[in-house]
Amino acid sequence: MNRLSKKNYNAKEFDQLLRDCLYHEFSTDVLSATPDQLYRALALVTRRILSEKRKHFMAETYGENGKQVYYLCMEFLMGRSLKTNLFNLGLNEVAEQVVESYNFKLANLYELEPDAGLGNGGLGRLAACYLDGLATCDLPGMGYSILYEYGIFRQKIVDGWQQEMVDNWLPGGGIWLKSHPDQAVEIRFDGEIKEVWDGNYHHIEHKNYNSVLAIPYDMYVSGYGSEGVSQLRLWSAKAPGIDMTAFNNGDYTSALRQGGTAELISKVLYPNDNHVEGKILRLRQQYFLSSASINDLVRRHLAQYGTLDNLPDKVAIHINDTHPTLAIPELMRMLLDECGYTWEKAYDIVHRTFAYTNHTVMSEALEKWNLDIFRTTLPRIYEIVKELDRRAREELFRAFPGDTGKVDYMAMIGDNQVRMANICAYVCHSINGVSKLHSEIIKDSVFHDYFLYKPQAFKNVTNGIAYRRWLLQSNPGLTALAEEAIGDGFKYDASELKKLSAFSNDKAFLEKLTAVKHQNKEAFAEYVEKTSGIVLNTNSIFDVQVKRLHEYKRQHLNALNIAAEYLYLKNNPNADFVPKTYLFGAKAAPGYYMAKQIIRLICTLGKVIDEDPAVREKLQVVYLQDYSVTMSEHLMPASEISEQISLAGTEASGTGNMKFMLNGAPTLGTLDGANVEICEAAGEENFFRFGMLTEQVNELKQFGYLPSSFIADDEVAKEVLSFLEHGLDGKNFSEIVTNLETQDPYMVMADFKDYRRVQAEVSKAYLDKERFARMSLANIANSGIFSADRAVMDYARDIWHMRPIK
Repeated sequence: MNRLSKKNYNAKEFDQLLRDCLYHEFSTDVLSATPDQLYRALALVTRRILSEKRKHFMAETYGENGKQVYYLCMEFLMGRSLKTNLFNLGLNEVAEQVVESYNFKLANLYELEPDAGLGNGGLGRLAACYLDGLATCDLPGMGYSILYEYGIFRQKIVDGWQQEMVDNWLPGGGIWLKSHPDQAVEIRFDGEIKEVWDGNYHHIEHKNYNSVLAIPYDMYVSGYGSEGVSQLRLWSAKAPGIDMTAFNNGDYTSALRQGGTAELISKVLYPNDNHVEGKILRLRQQYFLSSASINDLVRRHLAQYGTLDNLPDKVAIHINDTHPTLAIPELMRMLLDECGYTWEKAYDIVHRTFAYTNHTVMSEALEKWNLDIFRTTLPRIYEIVKELDRRAREELFRAFPGDTGKVDYMAMIGDNQVRMANICAYVCHSINGVSKLHSEIIKDSVFHDYFLYKPQAFKNVTNGIAYRRWLLQSNPGLTALAEEAIGDGFKYDASELKKLSAFSNDKAFLEKLTAVKHQNKEAFAEYVEKTSGIVLNTNSIFDVQVKRLHEYKRQHLNALNIAAEYLYLKNNPNADFVPKTYLFGAKAAPGYYMAKQIIRLICTLGKVIDEDPAVREKLQVVYLQDYSVTMSEHLMPASEISEQISLAGTEASGTGNMKFMLNGAPTLGTLDGANVEICEAAGEENFFRFGMLTEQVNELKQFGYLPSSFIADDEVAKEVLSFLEHGLDGKNFSEIVTNLETQDPYMVMADFKDYRRVQAEVSKAYLDKERFARMSLANIANSGIFSADRAVMDYARDIWHMRPIK
């Protein structure tokens, strides 16, 4: 029996695996190994254990004739793998014992691993959480994405401005990847399509195309205490060769140029697309992912079953947001051109196989591609989409006779654009939102016509998080306190956290909970001082807003209130004031100028406050540079207020809000996204609610929103905007002020007064330590519903129609 097939290892066995790996892979032993070699050996041993476990799990899946899900997403924000996989495998204590016998600390080795930043924010982190949930629930799942050589950029703040640095994560992160060049897929771009009829047989010939090879690399995600292991297949773009004619003629630059162009596809996550070249590269990335993944899963299915007739019965393909939409026409292409299916039969297979999750209500994020770029770059896919559009229009006219406007709006092609969201909405058998509110909004607005057309297709699955990462691994103090009180059942079933509600009036328990939070604050302060030199006031409220920097998330609303508090303290130096530390973490898209201005405003406010001895003991603003999954693991346990302040009706769900709740930070937020369900679960008395409701926002938009009318009635708003208009620390913020006074697309000024009210309420609640601890406990005890385990089981039951492999 292969030693890697064992389910459990004692220290002696794990020690031998590690020694063998050091010897065979690094030609060294435990006495001579460097910390980096030891980290890599640990990673390799863990990866091999996972690989072997995955083989056994898939053998059981095929033995039970089980259904599998393939999850396509442009982002998988994995973070670090070593700690999570050792923990989920139950090997963390054994590994720690063995490593300490070599005079190393396991915690120090964890720090050598770079974050796998293959994502931008919530979308990518959700996908990573679902791989964990699938494995934990013994659901056979596989993720597909791109192996970006450079992940989400490293952020550096210089004089308040965001600078983007290369995130070269592969030197340390590549140890988790196993390449399979023998399973490479050829992807074809550009060229022309020639149709040939041979009697009744229809042939498609793609001529003068440019090829790119998709090379697969695999990494694995273990479930917690389960037999399941999820696989993430990442595609790397390689040129099929070089131009030998040019090379032999000495034109080396020209010979290599084609290869460089091909390999751009997997160089950088989300290239800037405010120019034509960037748009074309993004489109190539999306087809590259879609085509490689569809080819791969079809090959796997045919190897097992020998036919694609039963594909919908054995395979669920999930499109996570619109980026992988091209998987739909790509599977149609394969069924039509390579397998000889009729259009009707091919479409039936595709329709029953694909499901789609929508992640946004904002029209600019519902991708549309210029028709000429699409036709030139993907000629065969264009033909299929064009035929899909023609047939869809015929069917939609039967459903909505004479309603040309409605059909034009629902069509796949219109206004010289290819509409990705409409392809998903028309073809997929299931369309779901990611919170109860969001799922209702998409039925009422974004996809209202499609809801009228196929109401049975619309579902809701509220997002979930891999809660063990943010509780068991990141917050050992709280974990120990909970285990002492209610046992360890919550480690396997998050709903067991509900038992903590029994301690809501137990003063001794609440004091212990407050002590754990303060210890976590001290630990985070130590981490921040070590990594940035900034000293945090741990006797202040840790009020935290960490998420992607976007105007709709309204970090500038938070900043305006900080400016108001600063001015209040300057005008009232002896006033009672609960000390506050405002913590921000966010990256702005490289081409998003206003978002970068907001970062600059926050950083400048922090500098002005820090340099003012009259206020700095009461007020602090810290911008956490280069926010990442790893930093989140340090921050969440220390957080006391969770800022979720997007304009109602704009945030689909959020997942950071769930991590804060799990760690006992009450939400300060609007009733937007999953905040609605968080408020319901924790109770309104344990949620700091402010702002307009979605209905009020829509009504205000309908009648014409004028920010100036809200500013005119608010003296504090006038004072703050004037303060910013005249500049801070020699820096001018007139662009932000002008935007808020004249446009204010996310209604910051409409909610500003109520936001200040709720901030005052937070300060009052915080002074009552017992009340605040009770609020914290209520959030922890009711957070179990937001587990990724629950979410993937909802998908499995209601959308994928698959069951766990037991």
